[in-house]
Amino acid sequence: MERTTEPTRPSTLAEMRKRLSGFITPSGREQGLALALRPTDVVITPFGKSGTTWTQQIVHTLRTRGDMDFDDISRVVPWIETSCDLGLDLDGDQKAAPRAFKSHLTWEDVPKGGRYINVIRNPADVLVSMFHFQEGWFWEVGAVDIDTYATEDFLASRGYYKHLRSWWDKRRDDDVLYLAYEQMLQEPTETIRRIARFIGIALDDELLALTEAHASLEFMLQHKDRFDDALMRALSEDRCGLPPGSDSAKVRAGKAGSGSILSASTRRLMHEVWAEEVTAALGLADYESLLTALDES
Repeated sequence: MERTTEPTRPSTLAEMRKRLSGFITPSGREQGLALALRPTDVVITPFGKSGTTWTQQIVHTLRTRGDMDFDDISRVVPWIETSCDLGLDLDGDQKAAPRAFKSHLTWEDVPKGGRYINVIRNPADVLVSMFHFQEGWFWEVGAVDIDTYATEDFLASRGYYKHLRSWWDKRRDDDVLYLAYEQMLQEPTETIRRIARFIGIALDDELLALTEAHASLEFMLQHKDRFDDALMRALSEDRCGLPPGSDSAKVRAGKAGSGSILSASTRRLMHEVWAEEVTAALGLADYESLLTALDES
């Protein structure tokens, strides 16, 4: 049906949720979840805005020795839950081995049979990054303030905490590499070495230097059009009636500590939710305790 008015972005979270309800079809998602993974396949599985794109770029650089001949990182490292709606073939061979995929699924829901790289990140930083990622794409800039988003969307859904709990018990499994975003920032070279070993890539000095360069914030900002969800943006504009030209950039600050901008009341609420969702289940008092426990694993 031809639209008679210019498309607009939602101005409330309720309108956003209504518009996005038809974004990814249940049949497309289920088709993706039926993917038969090969034992050598690598699935990058962080919760959203927790280092997924960064890890995709590291893995793709390692396996191709620096290929940048793509328009969207998710074309060469496909997102399992959305690829069928995007018309991408999940079952075929990829540019190089091992095949690599992205997913934000919990351990319970992710296709089994492959190898998994999970990354955890401070929930306050995730919240801030998610807000900036969605503002200007899923709702009009300035229409929703960050504390409202925190209470009515991020914390209300509890998705971050469910994802955390599902992967935590898998951190010592041989087929899981469990990383922390903050440690990746502090030790980028060691992170590349660990990922290379895990996915079976022989790492020489030249490839290490190349991967350090291609996975740097500076390089990814210079090539940010490859990391701005172009495929998903086009689909959202078509199916959800969003205007063209959305700001869907994924590479922004690349730092820790952005959650400090949250109000005191939102930070208190986040501590309460952590206690309910994580401390009660895993005995970890806060995110810093999780990092300590991860170091001791």
